Amino acid sequence: MKNSSSTYQGNSFQTESISKTIFSRITTDQLNTVGTVATRYSLVVLLLSFGLFKFYAFEAEAIQPLVANSPLMSWLYILLSVGQVSALIGTVEIVLGILIAIKPWQPKLSAYGSLGAVLMFITSLTFMISTPGMWITQEGLPVPSDGGFILKDIVLLGSAIWTAADALITYNKKKLQH
Repeated sequence: MKNSSSTYQGNSFQTESISKTIFSRITTDQLNTVGTVATRYSLVVLLLSFGLFKFYAFEAEAIQPLVANSPLMSWLYILLSVGQVSALIGTVEIVLGILIAIKPWQPKLSAYGSLGAVLMFITSLTFMISTPGMWITQEGLPVPSDGGFILKDIVLLGSAIWTAADALITYNKKKLQH
């Protein structure tokens, strides 16, 4: 049997030649471009989707306990109904998604959209602390009682921070060219 770095379990399958083929065809610039587009526009799709859901009663009711227990957002229910608060949040999510999406044409506005999303995700992550019953104990470990649906906001926060930086880099490059 040959060295495992050059074969796979004795088969004629050459891992070194396959990895050379893959990496000779894909450059880091290409991978970076695909990753950039995928990160930005998956964030956009999620924000638009989440935003649209907020216009439906099922979503308004689902977020009500989170918002009602939030020291940052509970005051909204003094001014607006459950449905109106949900629609307001949805509108903000849709606007932020659109702003993030327009980076090729308006990088500065896109950066503002990303920074708005950063604030939104930080706010939603505080729900993990402010919402009673958010955590339960399973086999001695604290776990989110909702299956961890808010934990996704950690990754979305990172994406929003990255898209803000990416948009600002583009904006600054365009400014230097003019």
